[in-house]
Amino acid sequence: MEERLKVFIAELDAQQREIRKLHSSVHEKSVLLKSDLKNEDLTNSLAYKLHNLYSSYEDLFKLIARFFENQIHDLEAGYHSGLINRMKVNIEGVRPSLVSDKSFKLIDELRGFRHVFRHAYSYELDVERVLRLSEKATLLLDIFGKDYALFKDTLLQ
Repeated sequence: MEERLKVFIAELDAQQREIRKLHSSVHEKSVLLKSDLKNEDLTNSLAYKLHNLYSSYEDLFKLIARFFENQIHDLEAGYHSGLINRMKVNIEGVRPSLVSDKSFKLIDELRGFRHVFRHAYSYELDVERVLRLSEKATLLLDIFGKDYALFKDTLLQ
């Protein structure tokens, strides 16, 4: 395996470990929140972790786009959704797709939540919505883990 690909795989694996850590933190916070639904600080903390979880997925996508030189520029309208869409595409002769339809839907929901979380300053978080999203994030961990393993295996062939 060429050195450039080894470095790339190491970077991807490091980012995947960060994603797993954030998933673990989301799970821990959601367990605590389920036993104290009126805890606004815990609701906000879980929402912040979900925000960070999406950002960690996006960082992984940026690594891939940069490596294969098929990136979307930060200044474009729809940058975030465009980046996720790009990861769903198999680019023949360049790279395999990373994100399955199931992962795409869940990641896109995280993206939408992240947008609301970042831009709705006077918005009071709905504890039930935050918990539902954390449950979907739990599903995403396994689904995306399989997507990632397939992507990596295909690259290494």
